Amino acid sequence: MHPDPQTIRDDYRGSDKLAGKVALITGGDSGIGRAVAVHFAREGADIAIAYLDEHDDARETERLVQEAGRRCISLPGDLGDIETCRRTVEATVEQLGGLDILVNNAAEQHPVDSPEDLLDSDQIERTFRTNAFAYLYLMSLALPHLREGGSIINTSSVTGVRGHKQLLDYSATKGAILAMTFSFAQAVAERGIRVNAVAPGPIWTPLIPATFPAEKVEKFGQDTLLKRAGQPSEVAPAYVFLASEDASYITGQTIHINGGGYISA
Repeated sequence: MHPDPQTIRDDYRGSDKLAGKVALITGGDSGIGRAVAVHFAREGADIAIAYLDEHDDARETERLVQEAGRRCISLPGDLGDIETCRRTVEATVEQLGGLDILVNNAAEQHPVDSPEDLLDSDQIERTFRTNAFAYLYLMSLALPHLREGGSIINTSSVTGVRGHKQLLDYSATKGAILAMTFSFAQAVAERGIRVNAVAPGPIWTPLIPATFPAEKVEKFGQDTLLKRAGQPSEVAPAYVFLASEDASYITGQTIHINGGGYISA
C-alpha cells in the first residue's frame, strides 16, 4: 500500500489502562486489527491475534506487540468454521492464561455491480460466515472465560447504518453486528460483561485497495466532512477506551468514527 497505513502515532504513550489483561483480536494481522493489538500492548495487555492465512502480516503484528514488551501469539484459520473458533479461544486461554477482552474484527467484502451478481456464487454465505457467524460463535465461546469486568467489542461499519450500493452483503452483515451487539449486551449484563461496537467509516486499510478499483481508491474518504480517509491509528484508541475501566458504565453502545461521513449524509 502507498502510503502505508499508520498503525499507531509516534507520540502515543500508554498508561497501563489494560495492564495484566489478555485480549483476543480477530483480523489482527493488519489494518484496524493490528492497530488495536499494538495499542492494547502499549496499554499493558498480552495479545492473541486470529487471522486467515496472511502469515507475514501476522508476524509483523507479533513483532510490534513484542516491541511494546507484551506477549503475542498468532492463530491462523477460517473463523467461519465453529471448530476453528473453538480452537482459537481455547488456545488463547491455554497459552496466555485467560481471556479478558474479545475484539471481533475480522471481515471480508466483495463489491458487486448489481444485486443479481450475488446470485452467481456462494459469496453471500461466505461473507456472512466471516463477518457475522464468526462473531456469534466467538462471543458465545468466550463467555465461559470472561470474568466480571470483561469486555467484548465488535467492529461494525458506517455501511451498517447507511448501506452501500455495491457492498450489499457486507453492509447487511455490519447491520447484523449492531443488532447482535445490542442483544448480547442485554443477555450478559448481569454477568458484569460489557458488549459494545465501533463503526468505522472510510479507514485506510489493506481491505480498500484489495477490493476497489484504482479510481475509487484515489477518492476514498473524500466524501466525509474532513475530506480524507482515516488511519487505523485514529480508530484504535476507541477500542482502548471501550476495553478499559474508563468505559465501565458503557454497554450496548456504538462509537462512530468516520470523519463526519455519517452525519453529513
